[in-house]
Amino acid sequence: MRNIWAVATNTIRQALRMKIAAVFIILLIVLLPVMGVSMTGDGTLKGRLQTFVSYSLSLTNLLLSLLTIIVSIYTLTNDIKQRQIYTVITKPIRRFQLLLGKLLGVILLNTALLALFSAIIYTFTVYTPKIYDAGEHELLQVENEFFTARASLVPPEVDVTQEVLEAYEERKKSGQLPPGLSEVELKKQLTKQKKLDKRAAIVGQQLVWEFNNVKVLDPNETLFIRYKYDVSINPPDEQVYSRWDVGDSRQYPAAFSSFMRKDPIRTFRELKVPANLIADDGYLAIRFLNVPLNDTTVIFPPDGLEVLYKADTFTANFIRAVLLMLFRLIFLASLGLLASTFLSFPVAILFCLCVFVTATFSGFCLESFDYLGENLTWVYSYTLRPIILLLPQFDKFNPSKFLVPARLLSWVLLVKVAGLMICIKTFLLLLLAVLIFSFREIAKIII
Repeated sequence: MRNIWAVATNTIRQALRMKIAAVFIILLIVLLPVMGVSMTGDGTLKGRLQTFVSYSLSLTNLLLSLLTIIVSIYTLTNDIKQRQIYTVITKPIRRFQLLLGKLLGVILLNTALLALFSAIIYTFTVYTPKIYDAGEHELLQVENEFFTARASLVPPEVDVTQEVLEAYEERKKSGQLPPGLSEVELKKQLTKQKKLDKRAAIVGQQLVWEFNNVKVLDPNETLFIRYKYDVSINPPDEQVYSRWDVGDSRQYPAAFSSFMRKDPIRTFRELKVPANLIADDGYLAIRFLNVPLNDTTVIFPPDGLEVLYKADTFTANFIRAVLLMLFRLIFLASLGLLASTFLSFPVAILFCLCVFVTATFSGFCLESFDYLGENLTWVYSYTLRPIILLLPQFDKFNPSKFLVPARLLSWVLLVKVAGLMICIKTFLLLLLAVLIFSFREIAKIII
């Protein structure tokens, strides 16, 4: 352990002497406060905070990721190029200890820098409302919709299998099967139509959603119903009238609280309701009524309704988001060390940047290749797609996706990401690096 620690401390000193490391650190120290003061977002306090958190986290993530790649590659390739490694491997230190020490040094440096810059971001975020001239309404809004960690519940998907089978058999008996359409394709169309019917309400009709195990931290808190409408015919003012009933529908008469609304179509809105409307056993029913004032069918898209409730604090959520960023840096450090064991510095940088960019846009890459995969089925299915899926999905686990909309980043998800990204993928990268470096010929003896 003493050998590993010695290599780690030497790696930190070596990294701090790099000019590019100093440039990145100075950039973040200067830019983060400037962004905290200058960014206004949409002009509201909530918009200002969301914009600052999103851009500051993205900038910190990007610069520290690039710094991690450069330092982890440079620290080994430079030792080999300058032949300093000869004086190391001739001492009683094994090659795997050398790699572990360099990885530990990069991780410790990342941890210190990440703690510093996340503390700057957190400080500016928390103190912005105190120096910003905001009204009571805006302060209450950011307290409920930003400085919190809200869990999300979505309605379970309705099973329409039986209805589809019955509709198909009815058409088959009456001889109304469309020509040129297979049974599978017809059932797909019927399934899509039946699911759409379950999310649509004609004038005077109601839709009901039921949720179980809704657990809030405090029954005196506020519950949010987030929804978005679509319509069959656009109203003249593009507004939809509605009545929402929230409460326990199992009682007789139902214990509902009603809320009349007028909302724009195709726009997400949030309805605030008291959390004490949730039953003691965690049951909650939500009923939407398409009131007669409308003259159109109201349709909820697949992501058109969810229940949001406070499940944790902003501070705890922020700490988990920072840990998520640290996991990414640990993976990149291991990737950089692996590349430096068999590639030169420029080639290793290019290789790691390709992996980093692909992992950052993995969702986009998969969608693009899925589209092209229709013509490249074999090549895509057995080569490109498995490679992309092996990489960590940085875009899927982006901290901004949780902090900006005040969504809960749970400890369960964090442990899952740590297990997949650190315990499996990073461990495999490090193991492969040790194997390659163990058999690499550092120098030749010429007589």
